[in-house]
Amino acid sequence: MPSLFASYLRVYEPLTAFDRERQVFWREYAREGRDLGLVEGPARQRTAVLEALGAGWTRLPDLPDEAYVLEWDGAVLVCPWNLRLRVAEAALNARDGVPAVLADAFVPPVLAGQAKAVVEDWRSGAKVLEQGVPRVHEQISTWGVPLRWFAFVDLEEREISLASRRRVLRYRTEISKARRRAHRAVSVLRKSLGDAPITEAVEEGTRWLEEFHPRSVVELDYGGLVNLLPEDSLTADDSPGLVAAGLSALSRGDAESATEAYEDLVARWRVVQLLERCN
Repeated sequence: MPSLFASYLRVYEPLTAFDRERQVFWREYAREGRDLGLVEGPARQRTAVLEALGAGWTRLPDLPDEAYVLEWDGAVLVCPWNLRLRVAEAALNARDGVPAVLADAFVPPVLAGQAKAVVEDWRSGAKVLEQGVPRVHEQISTWGVPLRWFAFVDLEEREISLASRRRVLRYRTEISKARRRAHRAVSVLRKSLGDAPITEAVEEGTRWLEEFHPRSVVELDYGGLVNLLPEDSLTADDSPGLVAAGLSALSRGDAESATEAYEDLVARWRVVQLLERCN
């Protein structure tokens, strides 16, 4: 489930990426200004999921269509929430680490099977492309930013605002640029590290990016994490630059410089991860 202390990797697609019915719906949705902002949205998502979890549990509920809306180069793009998937994930997570009797009482096996099918459908990129399974436009990570996400953006694309109580730090880029960076990162990692976990993680992210319309926009949003870090740390943050430097060092065969960049990045985000233990 979404957390207030979370980061987000989102893809906004143009209306032409959807079927005719969805295009009409999202166009009206955007025109009427029904979308929530990036500050209010995560809390609303969390509330919707929690309310659905207590809705009798006879089946996975049908939830309203919601999305973030972005205007980019004069076009309207949307990032649907896909709340049904969020509920399915929450149902499966609720069973983890719980005795079978309690798990079955809260999330019956039949319902758990439905939830598992929903989650497996979206995880299968081929099924998404071939059978029209709704794409998942938003990935969520609590108490930190997955380091692989920084490979998709560039430091020059940063947008930062610390002037008001609503802090914002995010990166936005055309998906074509994100894909090129992702493929380059995979190539460098595979040649240098082989089938390492980081290589597989970046490959998975690359496959995810390939699911979307070529005129989409990718957004890496620090979300509520901006409220955990002091202003000077946010202003000085150059995490995408460190990832780029590490990849360049690997491509040159400079393992020492690559290790130094990686250790700097890990040390920077360990501060946030340690706050989870204190929470």
